[in-house]
Amino acid sequence: MRLRILTPLSIVTDTEPVLSLRAEDASGGFGIMSGHTNFLTSLTIGVVSWTDGASRQHHCAVRGGVLSVSAGRDIAITTREAVAGDDLATLDATVIAGYRAEIETERAERTDDIRLQLNAIRRIVGQLGGRHGRGQLG
Repeated sequence: MRLRILTPLSIVTDTEPVLSLRAEDASGGFGIMSGHTNFLTSLTIGVVSWTDGASRQHHCAVRGGVLSVSAGRDIAITTREAVAGDDLATLDATVIAGYRAEIETERAERTDDIRLQLNAIRRIVGQLGGRHGRGQLG
């Protein structure tokens, strides 16, 4: 099989042959081997692992993404961020933890933005309501 892992800015890996691949989506971990049916899934933050033609293990931390299998031999993963490496412990402890921390920070920032927007809307509605009560809005 051929494996390509792509981000918007780079080709992280383009490897052939790949004997097997392991990844994780919302339903849990799964494996892909040659001849797999066409498949499309959304990956969670995690580590994708594969075995090359020389039976060596390789790994890549991904920040979510989409995995597709075509014609039982082409695997493509597109993701916002990916870091390849052969040391699974380092990828899991450092990179994955960093991805999760970034997502929590983004979530907190979005929550703060929504609060600011809601407060602004409340003030505008309050001002409009005050004018309406005095007959200024028609």
